[in-house]
Amino acid sequence: MDQKLDQIHKPNLIINGVSSAGGGDYDKVKIDGVGTINGHLNAAVFHTNGITKVYGNLQADEMDCDGMIKIDGHLSAGKSVVDGTLKVKGSVRSDHFTVNGLLRVEGDCEVETMEIAGSFEVNGLLNAGRMNANLHWKSQAKEIGVEFIKVRRVSKSSWSKLWRWMLPKAVPGLKAEVIEGDDIDLEYTEADIVRGNRIRIGKGCSIGRVEYRTELNVIPGAKIGEEVKTGD
Repeated sequence: MDQKLDQIHKPNLIINGVSSAGGGDYDKVKIDGVGTINGHLNAAVFHTNGITKVYGNLQADEMDCDGMIKIDGHLSAGKSVVDGTLKVKGSVRSDHFTVNGLLRVEGDCEVETMEIAGSFEVNGLLNAGRMNANLHWKSQAKEIGVEFIKVRRVSKSSWSKLWRWMLPKAVPGLKAEVIEGDDIDLEYTEADIVRGNRIRIGKGCSIGRVEYRTELNVIPGAKIGEEVKTGD
């Protein structure tokens, strides 16, 4: 009973314009403009529109961000939707993670469902239950572990036109050392090792070694250095 009362009486934090606030426990946090949070922040609902910096960890049941957000710690969220740019200095944990734009994570990234339309860079391990990546620009992760992954390149969009103007030599695609999962469907991917149960290697792929258990489908033109069937 006391815990429920504590949750009901948590304050809200609202920032309009340019301002800063300390961290703490909140019910709802809403930032419109340029907001800075100094310290760890816990919130049931975290909504931003503009430019936001969190100098600490961010934990939220629901996160919805439009614009640019930088977290100088770890991010933990139940449901996350980002339209713009998200940079996380630590690790990311989320149940449902959707990014339309740019994602940069210096640590590990662990999610149940991941939808990316744009570009991502994960310097640690990327672990997901289901992952759909529609790439408008180059993306990379050191190691990717999934149950299901589908990677595609999007060639016609306002994002891709802008990036081609700014970085004409940048080609949309995924680069990873290891990709491992149950169902793997790749296009425009460069990897040292791809390991899984059912694997499709599509156009634009260059894979050093493919290890598959039951099924391997290779589209003509895809490059594979070595194919190995494992198990019975």
